[in-house]
Parts: sequence; structure tokens; C-alpha cells
Amino acid sequence: MSDINRRSFLRAGAAVAAGAAIAGPFEGFVAHADRGRPRSGGYGPLSPVADQRDGVVRLELPRGFQYRSFHPAGTVLDDGAVLPGRHDGMAAFRGRHGRTVLVRNHEINGNTNVAGGDRPLGDPANGYDPIAKGGTVTVEVDGFGNVFHDWVSLSGTQMNCAGGPTPWESWLTCEETINGGDVGPDFTGVPNTGLRKHGYVFEVPAHGEASGQPLTAMGRFAHEAAVTDRGGRVVYQTEDNFGFPSGFYRFLPDRRRRHHDDDDDGDRHNGWDNGRGRGPIVNRGRLQMLAVRGVPNAELHLGQPDGVSYRVVWVDIDDPDPTFAPGTTNNEAISAVGDEGRAKGAALFSRLEGAVWSNGRVYFTSTQGGSASDATTSGFGAGRGQVWAYRPGAERLELVFESPGSATLDLPDNVEASRRGTLVLCEDGPGDNFLRGLTRRGELFTFARNADPAQVGQEFAGARFSPDGRTLFVNVQSGTGYSVAIWGPWHKGPF
Repeated sequence: MSDINRRSFLRAGAAVAAGAAIAGPFEGFVAHADRGRPRSGGYGPLSPVADQRDGVVRLELPRGFQYRSFHPAGTVLDDGAVLPGRHDGMAAFRGRHGRTVLVRNHEINGNTNVAGGDRPLGDPANGYDPIAKGGTVTVEVDGFGNVFHDWVSLSGTQMNCAGGPTPWESWLTCEETINGGDVGPDFTGVPNTGLRKHGYVFEVPAHGEASGQPLTAMGRFAHEAAVTDRGGRVVYQTEDNFGFPSGFYRFLPDRRRRHHDDDDDGDRHNGWDNGRGRGPIVNRGRLQMLAVRGVPNAELHLGQPDGVSYRVVWVDIDDPDPTFAPGTTNNEAISAVGDEGRAKGAALFSRLEGAVWSNGRVYFTSTQGGSASDATTSGFGAGRGQVWAYRPGAERLELVFESPGSATLDLPDNVEASRRGTLVLCEDGPGDNFLRGLTRRGELFTFARNADPAQVGQEFAGARFSPDGRTLFVNVQSGTGYSVAIWGPWHKGPF
């Protein structure tokens, strides 16, 4: 990849961004970005609140808000499976009788062949890879955290981190790994011998079980989130490549979808059809990476000028699903798809994680992007976080927010948008972790703090509002983690 001098990049960035200060959502933040990051009162100060499940204080919340935790690790599901920990990204769909159906990832690495390996999630015979331990769980729950039904909806996958809902009521769950029998031991030292290839997106129906067929055309890399546009024509994907540059991708599915395809060649769709002439995603199409027009390998992981906006183009990935030669290391494999894009000029980001569609834009987080370095950081990128917005059609990439330090926003991960367009940012920092809000006026506020003494330093993940907007569901991610339903006077504040 190109070795770009930062000053020349910023000059070039200023040229391509000339006259492009952001107008519209979040313009207030940009206008005041150099004056201390404006803050809003949000819903007011936080105070300890007891969990309605058992009276233990697990969260600090504003006055009037309540919550109940549910689905702690170890819960026995209706299908007999034991619920693992590491609750991560999820989606919320309409259920029966006003309830919500949550499809939730469990970010579990490794395999059962390793000494001391845990049991897989669900029945190995039904999984994509019988020795892989991750997957998704679906739970029907009311707005107060009471569980009515739950089951394993995908098994045999690894490191299911984030993903995204589709307009036809399915969940795209993403593997944040490229493990497989063709790759050497991963970053934890776990050998991959015997595993099927991993690093894919899988589609899970909201009210059923997945076929377990990977969407290989969407790429084999360390996937994080997926955002499908309203028409189902494009899927935008983020990449969380911890030790290396990350990319922002889009997948253009082949619109000539087959309705009957039983030859098991990987082209078939995932076994259900909503009857509305779109979806599920077909396993054919073009994978592309974002590049800044006129600035090859733009170093967007570095500190950015306030209010900067870039014109962008897309470069094709010719080999989205590589199979690696014997002796290929994990480090070589995990960067392979991104390296192909960067050889054509794709932009460099630091740890792209959560993504959401709102106000005609794709908002996504760069967890370690920016120039703030007031706390210890390892991996690629030394900042405390950025929020970007991509505008389809206009082909613009806009910096919405760059954290000036860990006390303001510390390593944003998953992101959600309320009906009013306010973003919910889940922190994944090394100390106290918070749910922060970023309003369309550009005001940042704190909504919740992880106050569970048994979960000190554990991240928030998977924030999603219920379809009626009355409940915010979120996960506390750890080996002993759980989900939480939060409700209260939303009308009194920006959510």
C-alpha cells in the first residue's frame, strides 16, 4: 500500500472536501467540534437502579428509567441448548401480541477439538461447522424483559460479532475471523485444523432457523456489521481487523435471483421467501471497497479536520473468497481481501465496527480512529473513536464525530439509531463503559453506565430499540453476560 505523508494527505483531503462542510443531520456537532465537543443534558444525571429481575444494581440510568436483565449465560433454552455468554450484536423484529423477537449473536471463538473446548451451541449435526462453537439465538420477549420463547437459530459458526437486519425481516450475522483448515493458528493460538472455512456472513430468518449456508460472495474477512439499504439493492459492510487496516465495503447482489435452485452449488438462497419479490440475499454479486477520490490509500484512521467531507469511489474485489495455500499465517490471511482493495487505492480505517441506516445515510464507527491518545491503545489506530456517515447517491463520506479523549467517548463499538435519528453508541473501553447518545443537533450525552460489580469493564453491545420504540434492548458482553430491556420516559429526551 502507499506510504502517504500525513500533511500531504490533509492538504489533498482539504482539496477534495472544498466547500463540503456537512449540512443536515449532526451539523451542530461539526460547527462546534473545535470548542470542546458540546454536551447535552440528555435525560439528566445517572443514578443506581435495581434490576427488576432480582434487585441487584447492574446499571446506572437517568431518573424514571427501569430495566430487567434476562437470558444470562447458562440459561437452558426451549430446544434444550445451553445459552453461552459473549452476547453481542442483535436485531429486533415484531413478534406476536406486541412482543419483540430478538436475533442475537454470540461471539465465541475456537472449536471443540481443542483440549478443554466447550460444547458447541445447539446440535452439532445441524451446524455449518460441527466443531465450531458460535452462532445466534432467537428470543421472543416483551418490552419488560420477560422471555416467552427461545431457540438456537444458527450454529457451527465462529466469532459472530455484529451484523444487521434486512428489510425482509432477517438478520445478517457476521463472523469476525478468517479461521479455517487452510489458515495457521489464530491470534489466540488456537489451531484451525479440521475446521471449515470461516469469515463469512450468514442470513438468519427472524422467526425461524438459518440454512447454515455462508454468503461467500460477500467476502471472507473479519466482518463486523452489515447494513442493507431499504430496497435490498446494496449491503454495506464494516471490517474490524484489529492489528491491520480495516475497510468499508459494499456488496451488490445479483438481481437475477433464482426462485428454484436445488443443485447445492452455493447459488441458492437461504430457504425462505417473504413473497414480496425481494430477499433473501443471493450468493452472487460484486464486492467493492471504498476509496477517497484522488487520494489513494487515504489514511482516515488518523486525526481528521473538523467537518471534513470526502468524495468517494468504489474499487472491485476480484477474489472475495480466497482459499489459502498451506503455510499461510493468520496475519497473512486476515488482510488478504483488504490488501487487494488497498492495492487499488482503498481507504484505510481503524477497526470499523457498528453500522446503522438512518436519515438516508450509513453511520458507522471507527473504534480506534482519530488522534486522541490519552489512554493505552494497541492494534492499528491510536485514537479513541470516530463516527462516519456515508451518503449513497451523493457519494460522500462525512466525519460526524471524533473523540477528543476517553472521558468524552471511549472506543465506540455497536451503534443504533432512534426514531428521531439520535445515535446510541456502545462503548468498549478498558474502564467504565457507557451508553452515549449523539443527537442530530450534534450534542453528546450519557445515558447509561455498566455498574454491575460482577461485570467491571465489560462492554455494552447490540443496542436495539424495539419496533414500537418503547424499549431499548442491549447486551453486557462477557463469558457470564446477559441481555437487558430498558424502558422509561423516552419522550423527555433526545431518543
